[in-house]
Amino acid sequence: MSSKILEKYLKENLEDLKSKGLYNVINPLQSANGPIIKIDNKDFINLSSNNYLGLATNPRMIAANIKATEKYGVGAGAVRTINGTLDVHVELENKLAEFKHTEAAIAFQSGFNCNMAAVSAIMDKNDAILSDELNHASIIDGCRLSKAKIIRVNHSDMEDLRAKAKEATESGLYNKVMVITDGVFSMDGDIAKLPEIVEIAEEFDLITYVDDAHGSGVLGKGAGTVKHFGLSDKIDLQIGTLSKAIGVVGGYVAGKQDLIDWLKVRGRPFLFSTSLTPGAAASCIEAINILTESTELHDKLWENGNYLKKGLKELGFNIGKSETPITPCIIGDEAKTQEFSKRLYEEGVYAKSIVFPTVPKGTGRVRNMPTAAHTKEMLDQALATYAKVGREMGIIE
Repeated sequence: MSSKILEKYLKENLEDLKSKGLYNVINPLQSANGPIIKIDNKDFINLSSNNYLGLATNPRMIAANIKATEKYGVGAGAVRTINGTLDVHVELENKLAEFKHTEAAIAFQSGFNCNMAAVSAIMDKNDAILSDELNHASIIDGCRLSKAKIIRVNHSDMEDLRAKAKEATESGLYNKVMVITDGVFSMDGDIAKLPEIVEIAEEFDLITYVDDAHGSGVLGKGAGTVKHFGLSDKIDLQIGTLSKAIGVVGGYVAGKQDLIDWLKVRGRPFLFSTSLTPGAAASCIEAINILTESTELHDKLWENGNYLKKGLKELGFNIGKSETPITPCIIGDEAKTQEFSKRLYEEGVYAKSIVFPTVPKGTGRVRNMPTAAHTKEMLDQALATYAKVGREMGIIE
């Protein structure tokens, strides 16, 4: 018999979330996650995918996946440290290091796993971490797991970072101090002030850690936020995902050889979880080949992102301070945000609402993720739908 206490807890809390407009409904796709998706046998213009460059359905990557799967099988069969390291994993890591302009790289099963592994492998209870208040949940969880003192820094506030870095390093309380930030902040689309962060880090001898999940493939002609600012030799840990612009699954840490060697003996997801599938690793290699051969997809992504951003702004939507193709339409009230997303859905546009706890209360938004695969016609249709629904709901005039 199941626990009545658990049943009561779950029922009450689920009802509470639904009443506040905070309950997320999952819509299974009946198609690939491309610019047009199918849900419940209906087609939608898709503005909620992280498949920035459209690579998830790229024929070259599909062929690479099939070829590797036929050679190695569908799974690696073990953790990396026993006999789950295949030559295709080594090839991927070498390719990633070259792509990120670092000495070495290590691949993990997800970007989330990277942050869980890397922070706790470097930092402990005798250390402190200066963490931007809008950092991704995986960074927050990685910091907590390390048991280091977490010092919250106001978002992209360099005066606050400098003051807290000075206080932490001069207090004598900590062996090491790390500054950790997203490269691109996924909910607002703004870019971390890496040159200023590096300057402060050098002044106070901070370890520098950049999670570039939404920057890799998007900035620096594809190589990411760190390369965008020309700081590849200044950042200690570069974290990336293989599931967004790269279009597959997994994550990686790039940096000095000693760092990567350390993570191979102290990164717990690397030690205790089966490695990436051979097909995924091969597909990622092919994705990096595509990105290094041409900037065509990168350039198209930015063209589409700027086009959609301009259109939404001209309609009167609050798109915040986005500096990347990520374009939020900030509505504010959670229930109204959910309703706006629902109305877009009814009109054939899939743009998911983002509400608390993913973003602070009162800042609910519909986040738009244009990709290189969208056509101008798709974006024009989406803008027309935004105009119609926005006016009906009194969000714009």
